[in-house]
Parts: sequence; C-alpha cells; structure tokens
Amino acid sequence: MALAASCGGRAGLCPLLLLLLPVLLFLPALAAGPAGMLQPRDTPSRERRELGGLWSFRADLSPGRDAGFAQRWYRQPLRQTGPVIDMPVPASFNDITQDPSLENYIGWVWYEKEALLPPRWLQGDPAPRVVLRFGSAHYYSIVWVNGVQVVEHEGGHLPFEADISSVVQGSPDTLCRITVALNNTLSPHTLPPGSIQYMADKSRYPKNYFVQNTRFDFFNYAGIHRPVVLYTTPAAYIDDITVTTTSSDSVALVQYEVSVVGSTANSLSLSLRDQEGKVVAAGDGPVGELKVLNPNLWWPYLMHENPGYLYSLEVKMQAQVGGVLLEDVYTLPVGIRTVHVTSTQFLINGRPFYFHGVNKHEDADIRGKGLDWPLIVKDFNLLRWLGANSFRTSHYPYAEEIMDLCDAYGIVVIDESPGVGIKLPESFGNKSLQHHLAVMEELVRRDKNRPSVVMWSVANEPASELPPAAYYFKTVIAHTKALDPSRPVTFVTDANYALDHGAPYVDVICVNSYFSWYHDPGHLEVIPLQLTAQFENWYKTYQKPIIQSEYGADSVPGLHSDPPMMFTEEYQQAMLREYHSVFDKKRKEYVIGELIWNFADFMTNQGTTRVLGNKKGIFTRQRQPKAAAFVLRDRYWKIANESSCLPPVITSHSLFL
Repeated sequence: MALAASCGGRAGLCPLLLLLLPVLLFLPALAAGPAGMLQPRDTPSRERRELGGLWSFRADLSPGRDAGFAQRWYRQPLRQTGPVIDMPVPASFNDITQDPSLENYIGWVWYEKEALLPPRWLQGDPAPRVVLRFGSAHYYSIVWVNGVQVVEHEGGHLPFEADISSVVQGSPDTLCRITVALNNTLSPHTLPPGSIQYMADKSRYPKNYFVQNTRFDFFNYAGIHRPVVLYTTPAAYIDDITVTTTSSDSVALVQYEVSVVGSTANSLSLSLRDQEGKVVAAGDGPVGELKVLNPNLWWPYLMHENPGYLYSLEVKMQAQVGGVLLEDVYTLPVGIRTVHVTSTQFLINGRPFYFHGVNKHEDADIRGKGLDWPLIVKDFNLLRWLGANSFRTSHYPYAEEIMDLCDAYGIVVIDESPGVGIKLPESFGNKSLQHHLAVMEELVRRDKNRPSVVMWSVANEPASELPPAAYYFKTVIAHTKALDPSRPVTFVTDANYALDHGAPYVDVICVNSYFSWYHDPGHLEVIPLQLTAQFENWYKTYQKPIIQSEYGADSVPGLHSDPPMMFTEEYQQAMLREYHSVFDKKRKEYVIGELIWNFADFMTNQGTTRVLGNKKGIFTRQRQPKAAAFVLRDRYWKIANESSCLPPVITSHSLFL
C-alpha cells in the first residue's frame, strides 16, 4: 500500500522526495566521522552497554512527513509530543504491528530510548570518552542526545558512531535520552538505489499517491536493525588497527599498523597469543611486524581438522594527558592466512579452494532484518550440516556478529556492498559514484581484518552493459584495491559476456544465470548447452576464474509433480542436478565455485510472481529443509571429501555439532 504526501516545498517537490531537505535547512553541519571503527569490546580499559529492548516509536504521518522537524520532536521526550508505541530494537518496524500502513511506510520514523549512565563514565580528570554506536539503521539516520544532534549517517548496512562525551558529561544528571530520526526513502543515488513514482491519474489513485520503486528482489525492510551500544575509552585511545598476514610452512609474518588519538603514545606494545593464552610473538611501536614460528593457519571449514583458528592480538597504549598517565587496551582476533588468484584457481594458504556455498539474506518472520541470535546460530548449524564452506553477503554487508562467527567457524565470505539494483543511467553519475566510494571505505574499514573475508564484491547485477559502467566500475574497483591491496575484488554480473563493461576490471568473474527458469522456463533440457556456453564464453574472453554466483528455482514446500514441473520440489531438485553435471566438468578447468540461490526463502515486495516472497530457498523461511537441501548436502560433502586434506572419515554427521 502506498502512502500519500503533500507536494509543497521547493520547486513543487514534496519534502519526502527531497529526503533530507527539511533537516538540512536548519541543522548545523557535522564534524567528519572517526578514522577508525573498531568493534566495541570489553577490555580492562573499556566498557560497553547494549541498549536493546523496547524503544519508543512513532511514524511521522503528517502530509509532508516533516512534522518531527518542524515541531522539533528531539528537544523533549518523544512521548510528550504525541502518541508513541513500543518498538523492539534491533528489528525492522514493518511487520511488528497490525497496522497495514506501517508495512510499506515510506518516510521519517522516530525512535527514542532513555538510558542511565554509570556515574564513573562522567567523572575523572580527564573523564573517559563516551561513544554511542549503531550497528546499522536503514536507511538515513539523524541522532540526538539530550536534544543535541551528534551524528548523521547515510546507508543502511554499516555502523556509525558519535563521541557524546561533551553532551552527557555536561548534563546535571546521568540520564541519556537518545532520539533517532530514520528515513527509508531510496533515490537513484542511494545504495541500493530506488525512485519515487507519483500516480497522476486521479481517476485511479488518490491525490498525491506515490510508491517507492526498487530494482531488487527483496523487501526494503527498515528500522534499527543491529545493536545500539554505549561504550567508553580513555581520553587518549587506540583508534584503529590494521593487520595483514603472510605465511610459509614454518613461519608467518603479521604486519600491523596502529593509530592513536588524543595524545602521542608514551608506549605502544603488542602481544600475539594463541588459543591457549601463550604469547607467540611480541612487538612495540605503531608500525611493525610480528614473526610467528610454526603458525596455526586459519583454514576454511572442511579444509582442516581445526578450521577458523584465531589468535588474539592484544594492543596496549600508554599516554600522558594533562599530567595523568592513561592506558588503553584492545584485543583483536587475528587469523593467519593468505589469498591468491590465478587464471584458473582461487588459493587459500597456497591450496586450491572451491566455493561450495550459498547466498543468504538477513531475513526472517516478524523481525525482518533485525539481528536475532537464535536465528544466527541456527543458520550456522544448517550451513555446517549442509557442508557449505562459504557464502556471499547478498546484497549488502551483514552484521558484525555474523561475521564474527564466520571468522571463528572458518566460513569463507565474499563481502558484498549494498550496490544492488544499479540499473538507471543516472545511478552511474558522479553523485552515485562518490557515495559508492564512501560506502566501500566504510565496508573495508569495518571488515579489513577478518580472515573469513577473502574477496570484496562491489555490486550485484548492475546494468554493466551501459557505457558509463566502464568508468564507474573501473573507479570503484581501483578504489577498493587501493584501500585493501590484499584481497581480490569482483562484482556479480548477469550481463552478456560480450557487452559487460565492468568485467575487465575484476579479479574473479562472478556470473548469475537461471536457465530453464527466467530463460526458457520449464525446459530443463537446455541447461547443459546454455550453461556450458556461458562458462566457455566468459573464460575465453577474460581468462579469469569463474564462480557461478547464483542459480536456482522457486519451490513451494509440499508441492510435488513427477515429471517435474515448475514450482515443485522435484523441479528444484532436477534443476540443481542439471547445473551440477556441468559444474563437475568445468571445475576441473576454471570454475572455482557454486553458490545456490538461496539458502532460505525470503520476503519480497508483493507481485504476481511472488507468493509471500521468493521461494528459491533450499530451506523455508522458518529454516525447514526442502528436498533440494538434501541434494545439495550430498553434493557438498562429496566435494569436501574429494578436496580435503583430512582423513576420508569425514561425513555429513561430523564436524557440525
């Protein structure tokens, strides 16, 4: 259901379409964000406090969606400016209530939470630094603390934070009122892009009727999707750590760079500990390398009997501030591994790695895209039951909590930006490009130290056949490689191999195809010929290894037909087997991976081809297996046994409990 908005404002455009105009007209400019974005952790010098639970919530239903700014709702408790409802955080707001207008609401919504700060956070000379951090909020966020604006952020899938020390430490009490204005409108220049379409036919639509159009096939859930955290650091603190690793059979080098803010460090020391707590290497200074003898390498799941081995890098800093000696301590998990790409192989620690995995979504009943620990743990148990060694974060960066488990369990990740649905020519312009570059900076800054992340993906299924795509993707990929020279970079294409302007710049070809589904629907017999031609054409043109980054078919659980017909579980099984027969031939040459679309059914916009969402999952949205899950499980365990260095006793009943 679309919502109406009045079309006052500048040049006859409604404030909603202008997105941020009501804000920028009277709010002060903001300081640049911090250089580092270390994940908040409890250490001897740092404390953290999560603010999950129930927040006050209100959707701005005024004609222009701008009442909250006009009336300055942030200046007093939200409940004093009108009705509020309880809203869980983290969660999407769309499916929580029985109000149908909220399901597809477009515009500004308001959240608020009051928290008491420990008195020790507000005392001392110098007092500790107090930081407010959001794991993510979709899509555009403006945050106030006690009525003072502290941060503004564009983008729905990456963290942002603000140093709120000057606000809360000047308060007469320890109450901290956090107000968030959140807008989920997508424009041609956001990531992902979208557009607002007004329906002018008054005989068919109400006055000022509009819809939000998108060019991606998942529901545009909105809300505060990941944890909100208050944390402290000393006044002088460790701001950022960058780690890269190299290794041979008997020695590894851990190169590091540490940045400090607030003072020049009197001393900076580093200790690398193994999982038994033994110090295996030590160093000092902001830049250097640690030598580790006989290292335990980080191996993917099913490539080693001890996958996902992590060391702990403890960084200690001492600095003098106002005559007081301060110490900050931060511990970073470190996995020692290398990645290298040849014309036919993807090598991890010098050994060929074959991606047998899945594409996923952060999506579930009721909570939408909200972080949910039971669901996360269930998904990892299913991944290991399946014998999957990898997934792509389709089509946006996933929560840090998910990435932590990938590091710990040895699940390999293709880390994808929210560059999905880049279809319109205006989405390849300079405004979009500059934002895309900024998003890649945020993503690399967040995930650069993760051993599970072996490749960056800058986009999914863009209109890369358009001429502007050449400069666009050349620039984005070069920028990403400059940010992180240690990893290959790709984007996922569904364009014709002869017309793709971005493919020359990637390190690995990732191609999506749905033969016998979107093309020649119902004709399974065309798959061998068309899929073989796809691989041969791409490889002949670019001489780069290829991942089948998507393939699959919808199946309605419990719907059966023999011979197989579309939308039945049998058809989904049959399609997979046809694809697999070609994969088995080409993985002996230059195909280095296969990622099924999708791990689980997920919600989409309503449409005549979608019955309560996309049904291409091998599991239902409730994580129950369809018949295709068992086909894939048998295949993945067979591949793992063929390529693993482990004894051949590996079965699908081991290593996943």
